[in-house]
Formats: sequence, structure tokens, C-alpha cells
Amino acid sequence: VQLQASGGGLVPAGGSLRLSCAASGRTGRWNTMAWFRQAPGKEREFVAASLWNGGTVYADSVKDRFTVSKDKAKNTVDLQMNSLEPEDTAVYYCAADRTYYSSDDKPTEIRNYDFWGKGTLVTVSS
Repeated sequence: VQLQASGGGLVPAGGSLRLSCAASGRTGRWNTMAWFRQAPGKEREFVAASLWNGGTVYADSVKDRFTVSKDKAKNTVDLQMNSLEPEDTAVYYCAADRTYYSSDDKPTEIRNYDFWGKGTLVTVSS
């Protein structure tokens, strides 16, 4: 099983980027797919998750700017990032798990996810 993230790059502050993550191999169904990020010198942090029932969970820092969407049939998850800020600069990782998390479960911890992809770098210039 592999998760492959793509779409990172260099963008000026205020700009937009769309990240995509595709699962390959014997994937089965990923009921929860999420994005995390890790800025230089900082710990990996939760960004957004798409749940099995269509629900979404966002970190406060990206709410109203980022949108996560999942294609169940294709086992892909995208992250549309608008109004980017220099503080959004980080390596972005997609993660997946078969657990049926609900919004109340708040699957925002690294331990909530069994599978991880290699990251894609997003750099926002000021």
C-alpha cells in the first residue's frame, strides 16, 4: 500500500494550491483520509480530515481557507488551499485509516492513522 501526495510548490502569499493524494496497492476502503503538515523545526500537526460519512474536521488555523475532499471510489483525497500565508509553509503529508471516525472522535492525532504517504513541500513566500 502506498500513498502518494502531489501538488506542492512555491506560491506567493494570498495564492492558492491544490494538493492531491492517491492510494495504490491493496488499499481496500479508506474511511478516514487526512492531511498533516510539518514546518521546519516543528512537530507534525493536523490540518484536515475527511470522514467516512462525508464529514470534515479542520485545524483552527486553516478553517475557512482550506477545503478537504475525498473520492471514495478512487481512494483519493484533495486539499484545496486558498489565501495561503507564509506560516503555511511546510511539508504536507496525507494519511489514511480504515477506522470509522466521527466528527466527535476528532481524528486529529498522528496515532489515529495507520498509513502515511511521503510529503510534498509547500512554500509560501511573503
